[in-house]
Amino acid sequence: MPPRAQRPTAAKTRSASGLDEEFREPFPAIVLADAFETRFAPFTLQKPRCLLPLGNIPIIEYTLEFLANAGVDEIYLYAGKHSDQVEEYIAKSRWKAPSSPFKTVNFIRSQSTSIGDIMRDLHSKRLIESDFVAVYGDIVGNFPLDKALQEHRARRLTDKNAIMTMVLREVNMTHRSRPLSTLPIFCIDPTNNRCLHYEEMETKPTRNQPRHLLFDPEVMDNHAELDIRGDLVDTSIDICTPEVLGLWSDSFDYQTPRTQFLHGVLKDYELNGKTIHTHVIKEKYYCARMQSLKAYDAISKDIISRYTFPFCPDTNLVPGNTYYTLRRNTYVEDPITRSLDSDIERGTVVGAGTNIGENVKISYSVVGRRCKIGNNVVLDNAYIWDDTVIGDNTTIRQSIIANNVVIGPSCKIEPGTLISFGVRIGKGQTITEGTRLVNTLRNGAVASEAALVGEDGEGHEFTHEDVSDYDESDDESETSSALVEGMADMHLTDDSISTMASDVESDLENGDFGPSSADTAFSEEGNANFVHDAVASMYDGIRIGQPYDMVQTELVSLRMSSNASEHETRKAVVTAFMKSIHHLMLIDKVPAAAAVSKILGNYHKIIERVVFDRHTTQKPDQVDFLMLVQEDLAERERGDIMLLFVSKELYMSEQIDQEAFEQWWTDERSTKTDVLRKVRAQTQQFIDWLQEAESESDSDEDDEEESD
Repeated sequence: MPPRAQRPTAAKTRSASGLDEEFREPFPAIVLADAFETRFAPFTLQKPRCLLPLGNIPIIEYTLEFLANAGVDEIYLYAGKHSDQVEEYIAKSRWKAPSSPFKTVNFIRSQSTSIGDIMRDLHSKRLIESDFVAVYGDIVGNFPLDKALQEHRARRLTDKNAIMTMVLREVNMTHRSRPLSTLPIFCIDPTNNRCLHYEEMETKPTRNQPRHLLFDPEVMDNHAELDIRGDLVDTSIDICTPEVLGLWSDSFDYQTPRTQFLHGVLKDYELNGKTIHTHVIKEKYYCARMQSLKAYDAISKDIISRYTFPFCPDTNLVPGNTYYTLRRNTYVEDPITRSLDSDIERGTVVGAGTNIGENVKISYSVVGRRCKIGNNVVLDNAYIWDDTVIGDNTTIRQSIIANNVVIGPSCKIEPGTLISFGVRIGKGQTITEGTRLVNTLRNGAVASEAALVGEDGEGHEFTHEDVSDYDESDDESETSSALVEGMADMHLTDDSISTMASDVESDLENGDFGPSSADTAFSEEGNANFVHDAVASMYDGIRIGQPYDMVQTELVSLRMSSNASEHETRKAVVTAFMKSIHHLMLIDKVPAAAAVSKILGNYHKIIERVVFDRHTTQKPDQVDFLMLVQEDLAERERGDIMLLFVSKELYMSEQIDQEAFEQWWTDERSTKTDVLRKVRAQTQQFIDWLQEAESESDSDEDDEEESD
């Protein structure tokens, strides 16, 4: 893709807005490429995080593209460790070319050891005298920043004490991009979007760290309305006035942007009168920060699934990339060499120059450029970076393999493994779950552990000795185990909110949606009531034409108050949907296809929030959903016709994956009674069509390869 034409300067871009001159130019951005933590060790021992590949593109490309689209014209980039690598990369990139959208890209060189140090250094150098945006160098976002900027500037015209606007993203409570260990809680005045309190709550509390909010009761007394939001992801994008840098300098002990700076400014409101506000991105846009390995996995899958459009592999963000779509959510870059019987499944990216051997199966994985993959290899939810060699009969699951790694034949790489640059693993080795391997010098000499990597291998297990500033707090829940751990579920109820005046004791030790020992009030009868109440609420909302978000909000409220399980929630959704479709068909005389399309089309986003297995080979949630549909329709008049049209609509709208239909159809539960066998008879033609379409797709791919 050729470099873009140079865009107009920030002043020209925004001159039509009619805002005062002080708000027009310049519009700089501070890019923090070093986050001062070690969550991506051991990879960051040798390479900065912002240059690690995300969907086979250096992470910083997504951040700079986002800022260019936002109209930023000056970049101040703090690279931290490995700054020479970052400067070399930028110098050779389109961002330094004459056609760059940025007037300048400046590197901040300092001995900073925290975000606070950087901000104080910037203030002392007087480099920035206008409003600016502060971001980390690992942001992926497709939303327009214009609205947040307009709100910030309009607020400044009437209130000079409004010094900062935080950009937050609204997501489902179980979304995979939510942090694993802590849940940010924002207390916001909805009348002016002012943030009144901020706190980070442990998602897995103990008796010593209960799941409570603790804030001054005067906050509630002084504000008629107060939104307590636990459904917001902090994008770490802040629109700031120069006064923000001054406040950092005034508080020399502040090191972190949220737990110290934000918390301190809010706490000292009576002293300084400064206010911080929020701008919330709705779900139709995407923005996330790659702040952990869990986030790396989640954002990678979002890119492949096109939630980040236009930042997808086949849009070829970086000049020289030539990816194209092989099939739905599968991308390859020519040229690659692959055996005819190799299987590149959905959710996969393969870079140019890669050689794939016979009988290879690759699913939900990203493979870099110039890799050599032997025969009978299985890659499942794996990230294989450039120039890696994988021997025959090797299996790699839920792991990250860095550049120039050699893995011998007949090896088994278990989930959660991180193998850093240049490691060599000998034949027949098993690398156990959660192991981190490096190939670095210790005391000036190569230190290989033959027990781990084999007699002919090179590398040793990563320990705290390998990095001088290792932060053990980063190791608790955001390291390699995050690749295999499920996301901690979270409840936020009235009982979990306390004030300084009243510390409500509560024994909420479990993070599951299912019943816990602390929730004795919720019996099986109570959960049966949940299904009944949820179905009634959803059915009534659908009948009167309520928008999906209102129906969804009521469902979430009932689920949380009843502590219902995911299965019970799916059952309520299925029952309400099938009941609504049945009513349209039999009472309103709407044709089956139209009735199904109307209900599932208008409320399909609710389905997205009750199945969580879109990026796994096995589909237990989706199979459960289909089983519930089948069981419900087995008891309804014309249920067999409904099942056929419902199945087709769920597939065509990409709510249920083909693999889920195949697993449901072969599940013994689907044919355990005559009634279940009878209701699915009409759907046989749809299943046959799916299988034929898959066969034709494979045949077309084989023909293309033979022609090449």
